[in-house]
Amino acid sequence: MKNNQELADDVSAAIKWEPLMKGTEIHVAALNGVVTLTGTVDGNLKKYKAEDTAKSIIGVKAVVEHIELKFANDDEKSDDTIANEILAALKANVQVPHDRITVRVENGWVTLEGDLPWNFEKQAAAAAIRPIDGIKVFTNAIRIQPDSPDEIEQQAIQRALRRSSAMDDQDIHVYVKENHVTLDGVVNSYFQKEEAERIAWSAPGIATLRNGLSIDLRD
Repeated sequence: MKNNQELADDVSAAIKWEPLMKGTEIHVAALNGVVTLTGTVDGNLKKYKAEDTAKSIIGVKAVVEHIELKFANDDEKSDDTIANEILAALKANVQVPHDRITVRVENGWVTLEGDLPWNFEKQAAAAAIRPIDGIKVFTNAIRIQPDSPDEIEQQAIQRALRRSSAMDDQDIHVYVKENHVTLDGVVNSYFQKEEAERIAWSAPGIATLRNGLSIDLRD
């Protein structure tokens, strides 16, 4: 198992390796698998990229992101401009039912609200606005309200997890209560924890999902 400094060095090297992150100064600290990112970037996309890259590194159990935004020019976008760019980005994404989403912008703080039938649509909405500069804080408050009244099939979710090569030989248990799903058990990486959640969300009828998987790093 990597020690704290080795893990921090691996995460730092991975972030610097990304073409988008060239010229940025991200500082990385690690303690018992928890990685903290600090520094300053000039756009939201770089902020998200640093966090996503850190999550992908073997040995990372959790990521604490304290990266600050400092835009390239001193003239910040108006809330109206940000809102119009968000609306255009949502409309351009075929995975997003943009007419079911409400956008609120206040002093650069963006909130997406509304009810959607699928979690992948909620995530697509968030991804669509990532490249937009001027967003200081983002809250994805979209709720999942399944259109289908079908009963969630616990065994179907477990079979889907077993089919995934990323989940090979992992100890994952699925619990279903009405339209709420809980994942419990142990995986070997942050990536596997997020991938298990993504796979489970593909089941029709889910309104909420609690990811209770813990990460046990192999020696």
